[in-house]
Amino acid sequence: MTERPQPCARGHFPVFVPVTTRWHDNDVYGHVNNVIYYAFFDTAVNQLLVEAGVLDPASSTTIGLVVETRCTYFASLAFPDKIEVGVRVENLGRSSVRYVLGIFKQDGLMASAQGEFTHVYVSRATQKPVPIPEPVRAVLEKLTGARS
Repeated sequence: MTERPQPCARGHFPVFVPVTTRWHDNDVYGHVNNVIYYAFFDTAVNQLLVEAGVLDPASSTTIGLVVETRCTYFASLAFPDKIEVGVRVENLGRSSVRYVLGIFKQDGLMASAQGEFTHVYVSRATQKPVPIPEPVRAVLEKLTGARS
């Protein structure tokens, strides 16, 4: 049997993206529904790429498609919690990148949830894998740091 992952500390991540929880993120049990965490991952990664100027969701000719994702939950979050998503590149290949992400309550020391998220870069026109564009690779390489 595989040992359950343990939550990462903030120092595990080189960069954090603030994300606002919304009223409709809560489910009938009073906490953020599990599927919303995947939206937090997607938002954080793509926000970093957009802000770095290497992704235009409407017109970039090369785009990253999610091919794999997973999440482990450690502590509940709920609206109106303010959260931050820690982002680190775990593996940078020729046409794919695997991120490790941690979701933290604002100023929290340990991740409330963490997971992995893999993009494969493809031509928008053909949907076939292509090498990660150099400007994107340069941004991703800066996200490989921090692991405490």
